[in-house]
Amino acid sequence: MRTTITIDDDVAAAVELLRREQGLGISEAVNRLARAGLTRKTDRTPFRQRTARIGLTVDVTNVAEALENLDGPSAR
Repeated sequence: MRTTITIDDDVAAAVELLRREQGLGISEAVNRLARAGLTRKTDRTPFRQRTARIGLTVDVTNVAEALENLDGPSAR
């Protein structure tokens, strides 16, 4: 497939580096970098929100009242 794209400077630098290191053409270097990004596995652990007991029960149906209870009236 032939198409025109705009490549950011950092990506263009990576393409140029790969071209020089391995003697590749631009298309082959872009394809290799794209494939590497597609097949890269990430070992991320799922995000878990940490909570802590603060000793208060907060009713959040009225947000303004909840903020006043937590921050005090001077926080307005």
